[in-house]
Amino acid sequence: MKKNLLMAGISICLVSMILIGCGGNGNKVHIGAIFPLSGSVAFYGIESRDGALLAVNEINASGGLLGKKITLISEDDEGNTGKTIKAFTKLTTKDKVSFLIGSSTSETTQAISELAQSNKVVLISPSATNKNVTNAGDYIFRACFIDSFQGIVGAIFAYDILESRTAVVLYDAGTDYNTGLAESFRDQFIALGGQVVAYETYQTGDVDFNAQVSRVRASNPGVIYLPNYLNDVKLQAVQLRDFGVTAALVGGDGWDGVVDLAGDELLKGYWSSGFAADTTEPAGKAFADAFSAAFNRTASQFAALGYDSVMLLADGIKSAGTFDTEDVKNAMAKIDGTYVTGNIRFDENRNPVKGAAFLEIVRHDGALVNVYKATINPR
Repeated sequence: MKKNLLMAGISICLVSMILIGCGGNGNKVHIGAIFPLSGSVAFYGIESRDGALLAVNEINASGGLLGKKITLISEDDEGNTGKTIKAFTKLTTKDKVSFLIGSSTSETTQAISELAQSNKVVLISPSATNKNVTNAGDYIFRACFIDSFQGIVGAIFAYDILESRTAVVLYDAGTDYNTGLAESFRDQFIALGGQVVAYETYQTGDVDFNAQVSRVRASNPGVIYLPNYLNDVKLQAVQLRDFGVTAALVGGDGWDGVVDLAGDELLKGYWSSGFAADTTEPAGKAFADAFSAAFNRTASQFAALGYDSVMLLADGIKSAGTFDTEDVKNAMAKIDGTYVTGNIRFDENRNPVKGAAFLEIVRHDGALVNVYKATINPR
């Protein structure tokens, strides 16, 4: 992700103003945040942190929470589960936070979900999509849709919008995120009447996909589902196009940021997102404009989900009328309202029920950009 000096300066300024936890004293309340702010998935964490910072600024400007100003205490876990646990321990013991936002990936969030539940810490992840994340208990929430939902709407998009009747799936079998999307896409596409003509796997760290691509080309699919992270998607798209495969490419929210890395091989590419920056919905547009003004860049879905995570937590606190975490988590479970990423209510497992936006990668003014294509709701 490209960041200029102005944006970096704003981020530093905001971080010093807003730190996330429910420790604090006097007229301040601390909220903890754990994100990958460095490492291979830093894009997700930085975006979510900055979205959260924008929400905290807005809440503080309007009087805070129950008369207290929020301080956001943000820790970097580098996408490493051991460091996530270390950050959780620091935030809940030294900083004494009772509310926590994070982490960005499913594995790191699951590393602390049982700890949060046993310590009665309200935890909400902006983007941990694995279905098991909230299984630890009723103190665990998420702002994003789950992996299986992304696979389902991906299949509906491929079948209904792209009108494809044959599909290939190529995914990293060593990662829960990729596997969850792949399996649900396959099952839904077949249920709709489509045919999955090849189901290809690879292992984390692979960079040569020629064997899989050869089989993909031989199967001549209408669409190729790539439920993988952006660096892998870039390599796969290049190799597919080099082999003469012209089928549409479809993926999940792990593609976010790929347009900054890749070229025309990603044209005819579509991916499911929790947010479209070119939305015309009032709440979403207001957020996108405010984020762009604050950080001098376009808001990603991770920024929007970080923002909504703070707002969902804040609404739970306001509804409860207290910072008591048992009352707050009970109030959050009853939320049903309009947020930046759409109308949100929680199911019995504290997963948000909402639609998914599909973005198309196109070339505009010499650069690849994401543009809104369609919203797919679960059937």
